[in-house]
Amino acid sequence: MLTSSTAQPIRYPVFRRASLRVLICVAALGLAGCQGRGLGDVTGSIGSGDAARSQPDWQAESRSWGPRYEANPKDRNAAFNYARALRALDQNAQALAVLQSAVLVHSNDRELLGAYGRSLSDNGRLKEADEVLSRAHAPERPDWRILSAQGVVADQLGEHPRAQQLYQAALRIAPGEATVMSNLGLSLALSRQLPEAERVLREAAASGRGDVRVRQNLVLVLGLQGRFTEAETLARQDQSSAEAAQTIAYLKRSVSQQNSWELLKAGKGKGEGKGKPPVARRAAEPQDETT
Repeated sequence: MLTSSTAQPIRYPVFRRASLRVLICVAALGLAGCQGRGLGDVTGSIGSGDAARSQPDWQAESRSWGPRYEANPKDRNAAFNYARALRALDQNAQALAVLQSAVLVHSNDRELLGAYGRSLSDNGRLKEADEVLSRAHAPERPDWRILSAQGVVADQLGEHPRAQQLYQAALRIAPGEATVMSNLGLSLALSRQLPEAERVLREAAASGRGDVRVRQNLVLVLGLQGRFTEAETLARQDQSSAEAAQTIAYLKRSVSQQNSWELLKAGKGKGEGKGKPPVARRAAEPQDETT
């Protein structure tokens, strides 16, 4: 039985197991419905300048780096940046092809391996992503972004305790990083640790270092605890009254149907969208900063 963070427990519909898809789909409701993105892009919030880039910005990046890459596919920076733009534009298969070729040439480039691992996850190849990301991480030079990406893949594989260990390791390197805290919060929710998920997400939201997606995740966790009034009040910080009401109505329907989580999971595709569950655009990990 799930309980709220207050002293009095409240009853919830019985779910045989939590579905990754419904969590992410509801988290994306601030976008007026589910769209095509995967957990690797949703659970956190962008912590770098990439968050401010629009689709036209990424299209310009693609047009800039694409010809350079085509002229010389062995150009490491061209491959990296072209693939990054393609990924931001949801051209996931093409991004994967670019990175797959790049890592054959630059096999010891850990940053490229990290991008390749994320791209494998985008395309639903989770076991391969897990293996590649483990190679991208050097214990002597720990990278919190890689650890967080590994956690995202572990969550997609249903290995939530391992995912949470990875997020905690990332937070030891980057304390208070809202991206990682948001990932951790949703991982805790997937583990049905809703009060702890709420605590982590509230801390991330209060830090001022996250963005709207952290608050969306908190809206989700409040709703999963049956606290719809609080959830709607929070949703209105980023949505119109009508949009917030739509979000909460969807959330209510999701948690009131006895087997809705399992039914949604059964229909999932990124290996959720990119394997893919329908979700909000890039929110799980900041992109690497190479230019």
